[in-house]
Amino acid sequence: MQWQKWLNFPKFPFLRVLGLTGGAILVLSPLLLVVITSLSPQTGVILPSSFTLENYQQAWQRGDFLLAFANSTLVALAVTGFQLVTSALAGYALARLRFRGQQAILLLILATLVIPFQILVIPIFILLKWGSLLNTYWALILPTAVSGYGIFLMRQFFVSIPVDIEEAAVIDGASRLDILWSIMLPLARPGLVTLFLFAFIGEWNDLFKPLIFTTRPELQTVQLALAEFQEQFTNRWPLLMAAVIIATIPVVVLFLLGQKQFIRGIGTTGIKN
Repeated sequence: MQWQKWLNFPKFPFLRVLGLTGGAILVLSPLLLVVITSLSPQTGVILPSSFTLENYQQAWQRGDFLLAFANSTLVALAVTGFQLVTSALAGYALARLRFRGQQAILLLILATLVIPFQILVIPIFILLKWGSLLNTYWALILPTAVSGYGIFLMRQFFVSIPVDIEEAAVIDGASRLDILWSIMLPLARPGLVTLFLFAFIGEWNDLFKPLIFTTRPELQTVQLALAEFQEQFTNRWPLLMAAVIIATIPVVVLFLLGQKQFIRGIGTTGIKN
């Protein structure tokens, strides 16, 4: 297109910089508004004359975020750990082993990606009640311990690794588990980091499971704390925005730490059938 030629033309590099700067401002402006509101001492003021950190102190105390952070971290790490193990094992089996019904199983796993979790909530609730797992950490962990997306993601990474590496390991006497642990998993590190970020952030931001499967206050997660916060202090927008930022900081830091592997993982997914 003509506009692409203008942006790539050496005499007009400022157009590219201007376009990227404008896009960044457009994307970051809502976040900037949230930060300014959280620092405002008054409600309904877009540009306050002074700033304060008192909203953060009140939000931390009233939301009991220390307990919420502990519960969300425990659940997110447990679910992420289960998904990493199950996705690595199932993905490797689908990528390297040959058995009857392999393609059917892969298609079935892909089909689960289009099924909303809300449709399965009633049978899952019945199973958790039957197993006396309601109002426990297991009610927040087990329903998402296996991920169809994670299995497909790891399968695609294992397929992209040359078979010659495994054949050389087999000649040296390595078993399947040795190959998976010592060779395949290190080579698939971008996929593991991508899956870790997706699983952890997804569980951190999950409101549905804690809302349905738990009623005990000591099991309150970050998203439940935010939901109750909004109900109690709907008109206190600075306080609510401060609580939102407190809940968002951990996942932002986590994403920044793993962004290189994440981008590489997203770019590699699906390069082979």
